[in-house]
Amino acid sequence: MQGVSWIILSAICFVLIGCGPQEPSQSQEDVPASEQTTSEEQNEKDEKQAEGQQTEETEPPDAVLQKFDTDDAVLQLKNALNALGYDLEATGEFDEELTWAITDFQLQSEDLLASGVYDEETREALLLYFEEDTSIEPGEGLALPPEEAEVTEAGTEVVSNPYDELALVNKSFALPGDYIPEDLIVPDVPFPFTEDLPQKYMRENAAHALEELFEGAEEAGLEMFAQSGYRSYDRQNDIFTANASQHGEDHANTYSARPGESEHQTGLAMDVTSAEVNLELVEEFGETEEGQWLAENAPEYGFIIRFPEGKEDITEYQYEPWHLRYVGEKTAKYITEQGITLEEYYEEQAE
Repeated sequence: MQGVSWIILSAICFVLIGCGPQEPSQSQEDVPASEQTTSEEQNEKDEKQAEGQQTEETEPPDAVLQKFDTDDAVLQLKNALNALGYDLEATGEFDEELTWAITDFQLQSEDLLASGVYDEETREALLLYFEEDTSIEPGEGLALPPEEAEVTEAGTEVVSNPYDELALVNKSFALPGDYIPEDLIVPDVPFPFTEDLPQKYMRENAAHALEELFEGAEEAGLEMFAQSGYRSYDRQNDIFTANASQHGEDHANTYSARPGESEHQTGLAMDVTSAEVNLELVEEFGETEEGQWLAENAPEYGFIIRFPEGKEDITEYQYEPWHLRYVGEKTAKYITEQGITLEEYYEEQAE
């Protein structure tokens, strides 16, 4: 009898424990309204993403970005471009693929300078695409880079994106023979001649930067002259052929570039001089007040001395204190502060 009573008592306790207060599970109703995401909202968000409309994740970043930048804003930029129709790898690295995509987008958009640099004007154009619910056809502005790089007759690899303001052009990388910058203008700076010659021209961004540089030199009490800017492929071919016939090809190639391998064809280079060296392009220019000011201050305006002294084994060209190359302020300051060349800068970024 006692055994039965014990069994009955145990059963009653078990029932009482099981019916005790339980920790309530959190339902959708218990989550604050601000944190709830309904299936309808999620579907709408997914549809916007698929249609290329702007969402929080695809809003173009409010920043200036260029090749080799590494930042969360770069990933945000890639997401924005992917929402328009591109297929970029979702990383925070501003690589060659993103440089191509930005250039391609710029070439397909009205009133944008094709530079491969993501700037405020490019951001505004991207926002307009989202507002108008417009997609884009990747590659219609600038063809996708070929799987196998083209090479020149001399065996030099051809640059696939000649619009890139940071394009490396030297004896290893050449511009296409038919490349002519579309935004060439004459900078408002002194020239030692009055004729309207091609060598007066530069690409627009570089031309405006050169104007500011000359204004800075003038404020410092100095007088410089722009001597030689844009040079076509055909013109470079004539110059190199003449130098090679007179001094031999190997010697000519230490101071004169083969066609396609000249930075002057980019429209981003300008040779400058002063009256102190009789307006000539000579090494002595580097010893003048103008030459010394230029070496110190050119980076503030986005320029580097492209062929510095002591780096001939890297650039494969003689020292040219007169040869300016536009790369933008951030890159110009870094290259100059580190005492490196554009070639070395590229090597650093590849590591």
